[in-house]
Amino acid sequence: MSDQTQAEALTELARCRDEIERIDRKIVELLAKRLTFGKRTGELKRAAGLPILDPTREAAVIRRAATVARDSGLPPEPVREVFWQIVGMSRRAQEGLGARDDEPPEREE
Repeated sequence: MSDQTQAEALTELARCRDEIERIDRKIVELLAKRLTFGKRTGELKRAAGLPILDPTREAAVIRRAATVARDSGLPPEPVREVFWQIVGMSRRAQEGLGARDDEPPEREE
């Protein structure tokens, strides 16, 4: 490999890493936004006298995420796993427990 080829590869590598970091920040920002809505959802459920846990709704969210993943050319199972974590964070936010809990969410499939 020539020095110029190596230099070009390293420059492109740095650009790719910068873009990945930008995307990661966006993902975290979107998770924070989702949890804000999760907290509000919990308040509205309590006001309406509804339970926080809604296994049917949670399963629908997971199915939808898996379908979007498949349609986007991604493997659905890892996306399902990620969304179970997201749904668990949201449920804990709805319950007023916060989203920093390290315990994995209960799965209702």
